[in-house]
Amino acid sequence: MAGHSKFKNIMYRKGAQDAKRSKQFAKLSKEITVAAKMGDPTPDTNPRLRLAVQNARALSMPKDNIERAIKKSIGGEAENYEELRYEGFGPGGIGLIVETLTDNKNRTAGDVRSIFTKYGGNMGETGSVSFMFDQVGAFVYPADKGSEDDMLEIAIDAGADECISDDETHEFTCDPSSFAAVKDALEVKLGEASSAKMIWKPQNTIAVEGQTASTIFKLFEFLEDNDDVQNVYANFEMSDETMAELAG
Repeated sequence: MAGHSKFKNIMYRKGAQDAKRSKQFAKLSKEITVAAKMGDPTPDTNPRLRLAVQNARALSMPKDNIERAIKKSIGGEAENYEELRYEGFGPGGIGLIVETLTDNKNRTAGDVRSIFTKYGGNMGETGSVSFMFDQVGAFVYPADKGSEDDMLEIAIDAGADECISDDETHEFTCDPSSFAAVKDALEVKLGEASSAKMIWKPQNTIAVEGQTASTIFKLFEFLEDNDDVQNVYANFEMSDETMAELAG
């Protein structure tokens, strides 16, 4: 998934960064509010909230924003959000999983379906794509934390299944049942991760290039830009040259 992370970084750089950051903050705020509403509004005693706050801090989300999102759940101001997952296929036969938090599932389903259709894809039934993915814990650290060999050694010591490195990130993955233990072990060695969450990791990937890659970029970009969409996962891979062209 490290290549996947690089793809999302390119998407972020290509867009207006202030607008992208504002959109990210809004989505993080929603996750914080939902986590606080579902459990204790104290991060120390609510693992999901603690993780949401950590991910927000990793992206330099202001402390006031974090506190406001938590207070929104306490004050009863928060909307009743549902966690819904959509699955479908994009150009080149790639599979996509779209995770959402929504207070209006009809609106969200319509929006997601419209984006799929506009960029050469089609929605599928629940389970039509997810069987090609594994749900794993993932922890992303910047490349300057150490060499690939150092990270592999840390992965073994921490109980992670693997660490995939590229020139921008190191991404550790683990079985969902080991998430908390691996997270704690990595933090002892490397500090807090840039991102720590459960993800859908493709079992196999489909290589895409040219116009197909360009269309997938737009499909991904518009899905990510939707206010109700929290995460998008896909089973494609692109060459560094193709990514460089998309970034240009």
